[in-house]
Amino acid sequence: MAASGYTDLREKLKSMTPHRDDYKPKVSDYSNGRKRKYHDSEEDYSDYEEQREVEAQKVQDGIRQVNIFSSVDCAHIEAKIDDVVSKAEKGLYREHTVDRAPLRNKYFFGEGYTYGAQLEKRGPGQERLYSKGEVDDIPDWVHELVIKKLVESRVIPEGFVNSAVINDYQPGGCIVSHVDPIHIFERPIVSVSFFSDSALCFGCKFQFKPIRVSEPVLFLPVRRGSVTVLSGYAADEITHCIRPQDIKERRAVIILRKTRSDAPRLETKALSATDPPAATPERPRILKPKRSHRKADPDAAHRPRVLEMDKEENRRAVILPEHRRKRGSSSENYWRRSHEASDSYDDTDDNANSARKVKMRRH
Repeated sequence: MAASGYTDLREKLKSMTPHRDDYKPKVSDYSNGRKRKYHDSEEDYSDYEEQREVEAQKVQDGIRQVNIFSSVDCAHIEAKIDDVVSKAEKGLYREHTVDRAPLRNKYFFGEGYTYGAQLEKRGPGQERLYSKGEVDDIPDWVHELVIKKLVESRVIPEGFVNSAVINDYQPGGCIVSHVDPIHIFERPIVSVSFFSDSALCFGCKFQFKPIRVSEPVLFLPVRRGSVTVLSGYAADEITHCIRPQDIKERRAVIILRKTRSDAPRLETKALSATDPPAATPERPRILKPKRSHRKADPDAAHRPRVLEMDKEENRRAVILPEHRRKRGSSSENYWRRSHEASDSYDDTDDNANSARKVKMRRH
């Protein structure tokens, strides 16, 4: 190093890369304890923050929250939700009424639809309503205890709701960022929270394995018994979600919506009354195993297995003269078979056709 005029390796590296002298990292700025994203200047960062504030205000303008359910009302409704869970565990609902997921169960009433992994083709606009009758009707207690009170408080007009969904979350449960399908549901979207306080977040991005959620554009606290109404920008132009860290206790929400009259449905597989009955397909022929004409020997399983080498030895013992017969055989079966063969031919004539009278066992 001394021969080249450098006493420190850092000086040599610096001389070799002079273009790095003016390099400044753009990744983060830790002032105010916040991590900055990729911005070239303070002016760009200010513009970014201003845009988020404007968007948060648009979201806020599309949200309405009211408190019309008392603690007594909540306790009564929560008991009814427990009854729904109990009936589902006993299998008393139709197949598409219940949708189970880790730490979150959904119960569809009135109308149900395909979403997420249930879709044949992924992406927005691919959701479809189930055929009529695929899910159970909205329970009477939802009409009496929830919908009626919302109508009386002028949150929704009478006759608006034809779809009710109960989402039951366990601690740590979540629902990923989404927009309620615009081609399926009218606006507004009404939800009522029960069991515990939580939060609704807007504009988050989820990452998995492990699960991580970005900072929201707007964090909306949701109290037990509160009613949240989404419309406009909050319902259509930005996603909303429930983060795992915001479900600290069991929480349930009843979502009340109205389906569009032109919402697409899954095609029914049932035949209509006017369709002619289809021809009954011919039943495939069942191939039966071939039966042997020989009768089963009940003692066959207890006899020693006859090997091919034993058959050959027995054949030679009968056909060959005495002085040419093989004396030393290592097969246990040969010793037994030789005695059986000698016994069986004591009473027979010794002639040239004796070989044909040997009966070999099959295995």
